[in-house]
Amino acid sequence: FLEKIGITSEVHVLRTAMDGIPPLKDNHLLIKDLSFDKIKVRIYQPKTPTTGRRRGVLYFHGGVGRFGSIRAYERTCRYFTKKSNSVFVSVGYRLAPEYPYPTQFEDCLAATVHFMRIAEDYGVDPARVIVCGDSSGGTIAAAVAQAMTNRKDLPKLRAQILIYPFLQAASFNLPSYEQNRGVPVLLKERTLILGLKYLNKEESVLDAVLKGAHVPRDLDLKCKVWLNPDNIPEDFKSRDYQVKGVYQEKQYSEDLCRQAKPILDPIFSPLLAEDSVIAQLPETFLLSCEFDVLRDDVLLYKKRLEDHGIKVTWCHLEQGFHGIIFLANYGRLASFKTANKGLQMIA
Repeated sequence: FLEKIGITSEVHVLRTAMDGIPPLKDNHLLIKDLSFDKIKVRIYQPKTPTTGRRRGVLYFHGGVGRFGSIRAYERTCRYFTKKSNSVFVSVGYRLAPEYPYPTQFEDCLAATVHFMRIAEDYGVDPARVIVCGDSSGGTIAAAVAQAMTNRKDLPKLRAQILIYPFLQAASFNLPSYEQNRGVPVLLKERTLILGLKYLNKEESVLDAVLKGAHVPRDLDLKCKVWLNPDNIPEDFKSRDYQVKGVYQEKQYSEDLCRQAKPILDPIFSPLLAEDSVIAQLPETFLLSCEFDVLRDDVLLYKKRLEDHGIKVTWCHLEQGFHGIIFLANYGRLASFKTANKGLQMIA
């Protein structure tokens, strides 16, 4: 409403809300603000002595590429740094719309490469570097992990940690999208609207994309395998769930397919990467929430990874909802037993 009457913008309001009130100084951590290839980062190092080199974690924050910041995730990164005795690098990648997609992915990839080259300067073993992210940050982490499979000049990533990530924009009719279509904070249509804004695409394509008219025939054949609801355990389907989107006859639109090509690129939809890429990915931790439209993205990615022999640790929060891990570090008012379980599993 405020945006419509010209007082402020949605992006400004959400950025301010996510930033919140910064926490007080932490005497247990050494915290530095630096730049990696002109990309802002904040490094968190435990002050406790160690006999060997620590693991290093690059953290990519959520916010659909348009909001979120290092400051917003200060509590999250402090918590994981201390609980896991790791060196954390929070990446302040540039945001859309000021910096159009895929700047966000490019910044995170550049920061990852830079850190791996200088990891030993921070007491980190380059062979024990992990990429981690929540929500759209999990999308970026997955895309960075895929991009790193081709690097011959650096050690392989040790692992990827994906916290309720968005992983595909080919089907919005999976059981979790039907079950949680009206559950905050990611309503079904709202999820796609946010993605279209991130990509600077017109919202006029919304209905056609929801129906799957943007998926070209050659990719649709692969999606019928990769996004097959049969790959989702029956416990996650309501009794009245009917398969849609994957098997139904679609009214293809070649013009829409051209417009929507970035939506289906593995940088935006890592679940749609080719088998040859999936097979080279590192050990993976996945976190899903029952009351989240993105739940089945996680389940389907888990299946693809395991089919290629990738070791997967999966944490499912039965009472969880999208954003619960972000809220968990904001004190008792925003704390949930379910969130604490997730935090412990990630650590």
